[in-house]
Amino acid sequence: MAEKRNIFLIGPMGAGKSTIGRQLAQQLSMDFVDSDSEIEQRAGADISWIFDIEGEEGFRKREERIINELTQRQGVVLSTGGGSILSKDNRNYLSARGIVIYLQTTVEKQVERTQRDKKRPLLQDVEDPRKVLEELAKIRNPLYAEIADITLPTDEQSAKLMANQIIDLIDNLNG
Repeated sequence: MAEKRNIFLIGPMGAGKSTIGRQLAQQLSMDFVDSDSEIEQRAGADISWIFDIEGEEGFRKREERIINELTQRQGVVLSTGGGSILSKDNRNYLSARGIVIYLQTTVEKQVERTQRDKKRPLLQDVEDPRKVLEELAKIRNPLYAEIADITLPTDEQSAKLMANQIIDLIDNLNG
């Protein structure tokens, strides 16, 4: 039953949205799309460069256009950027056009999972990534929770187990 509706993964950076999303799409024979990858592909540049040139505001405008477009497709598993929910329009697109899964993670796990990743503009050249992640969590976590149909912690399980769990929960939602 899960394959009848779009599935949108939201949550902070390092929560496992892309990894779990790929696994989920594979198990459900659906298309997997990562909004950040789509933005990079269309811009011909990585997100850090877009942030440098256009600032966060310019990036968020691009993100909004892409999410509007991607959420109108059928049969997709979409992994969104951690800050995509800052836009009220994005929150509306996501909640109206599919099942929203909030993948929760702790700041500790985020620090661990993102420390070697150079593709996180909000963590570049900062002295204390943990502090940045804590500040982001204060602002963003309530927004994730506001639009989530299902909320799942991702800290202790493999992507495959998480995908199976999501499929079961969606099937239960659909009755």
